[in-house]
Amino acid sequence: MKSDIQIAQDAKLMPIQEVAKQLDIEEDDLEFYGKYKAKLSDELWEKVKNNPDGKLVLVTAINPTPAGEGKTTTTVGLGQALGQMDVKSLIALREPSLGPCFGIKGGAAGGGYAQVVPMDDLNLHFTGDFHAITSANNLLAAMLDNHMQQGNALNIDPNQIVWKRCEDMNDRVLRNIVVGLGRKTDGVVREDHFIITVASEIMAVLCLAENMQDLKDRLGRIVVAYTYEGKQVLAKELKAVGAMAALLKDALKPNLIQTLENTPAIVHGGPFANIAHGCNSVRATKTALKLADVVVTEAGFGADLGAEKFLDIKCRMAGLKPDAIVLVATVRALKYNGGVPKTDLSVENLDALKKGIVNLEKHIENLHKFGIPVVVSLNRFVTDTNAELGFVKEFCESRNCEFSLCEVWEKGGEGGLDLAQKVLNTMETKESHYKPIYELNLSIKEKIETIAKEIYGADGVTYDPAAEKAIKTIEANGYRELPVCMAKNQYSLSDDASKLGRPTGFTVNIREVYVSAGAGFVVAITGTVMTMPGLPKVPAAEGIDVDENGKITGLF
Repeated sequence: MKSDIQIAQDAKLMPIQEVAKQLDIEEDDLEFYGKYKAKLSDELWEKVKNNPDGKLVLVTAINPTPAGEGKTTTTVGLGQALGQMDVKSLIALREPSLGPCFGIKGGAAGGGYAQVVPMDDLNLHFTGDFHAITSANNLLAAMLDNHMQQGNALNIDPNQIVWKRCEDMNDRVLRNIVVGLGRKTDGVVREDHFIITVASEIMAVLCLAENMQDLKDRLGRIVVAYTYEGKQVLAKELKAVGAMAALLKDALKPNLIQTLENTPAIVHGGPFANIAHGCNSVRATKTALKLADVVVTEAGFGADLGAEKFLDIKCRMAGLKPDAIVLVATVRALKYNGGVPKTDLSVENLDALKKGIVNLEKHIENLHKFGIPVVVSLNRFVTDTNAELGFVKEFCESRNCEFSLCEVWEKGGEGGLDLAQKVLNTMETKESHYKPIYELNLSIKEKIETIAKEIYGADGVTYDPAAEKAIKTIEANGYRELPVCMAKNQYSLSDDASKLGRPTGFTVNIREVYVSAGAGFVVAITGTVMTMPGLPKVPAAEGIDVDENGKITGLF
């Protein structure tokens, strides 16, 4: 059996200008990064902006488990299947972060015969977008520290600096550091912090900005610190916006690549969904909708994280209206939620399946609350039995969901033809009545509690004193009516990763709250979730290598 990277490296790639022709994109509207990658020019949007919008399909999943669910694989496979059916389709994904690639999760290009390629380029430096975001983030940090060193005309309190440095790598020792040590000319001594690039507000700003002017406006609104008097200090007051925008000029342009079956794919932006808003860029999605009849996109982790933020933050801000949602699950993951150890998931166990399917049930209920029709896609494994598959099928159909067995990992687009037909049928026969789960005129606490109760199933919410104080400050500064981006572990509906299935009788604890005014949302950090992950005991990096011919191995 070939590995994912072997399948990707053996693929017959089409020159990117030929892929673009499927979308009626001319070569002049491509900015090439080698033979198989290109950025879409700013001029392209002006050409297509008056085109009618295609249909928008969101792919999400149950809470992730060590058994694997295959959300990106399903997204890619569905796009390939639609292409086989002669539907003008386009896939819109996020870019992978180096942190998981070298850590525990691996890459984010799909798997088996449902991948976007070139897979190794995508999972490593790609077109440099993440490096540009990191540079812009850290330029703002450097200008902030320099301002204090050069006289501190804005009267910034070094104990109230909220802007953090970032890098796109899991490096736990940088979570809490001290900067400015040494001589007087080496800066003001203070506590500082690093977050991973995908959690940076610059990433969120890039993904939510409509154009360069919107990008600059958002960058200028970023809150970096507070003065000794408690007044907020914005990035524009440090005169950092122009230089940051210059670093992000090319990163703002969406990237075009292809699948193993040469289906076009736009891959742009990459916020995590557990600690950020978890969606690809607004610019990429809106462009895709003007270029194709059906756009398949995804949001990170389970539907309680990525899908909720896609629907409550991204769609609301960008005026997007999804037509259908594909909810991905596996029999193995459902049995894991029912208490079966990872080592025993290949054995038929209907009792555990019945116990664990409540996780899928809760996600179906949640997505229906947004008024959007749902198709459940079950990724099939060879160990799944007919009794198990039949039980899941009946369970889903009894809850007003189309159901499809998906085999795209093994068969590519051919293995997703049934899913593609079910999605098309659903959009044809069921109307989407999309609406967010909460109104913006609610208080910050009311929004947090709506998400915790309605989406997670919590009984209530508790707040640390620091979070209580932060909410009062944020509302006093005029940010009461922003949406809320919940930072929560991905493994459980609750803020406790060990609570599998559909936990009840729990409260969600809010540890920290801060405003991302440039992005346009308030971040609420729950439980023990970290904005700078660490490497596992055996990092994936230990198995990655490159030979004398430049061929990479071990990347997955």
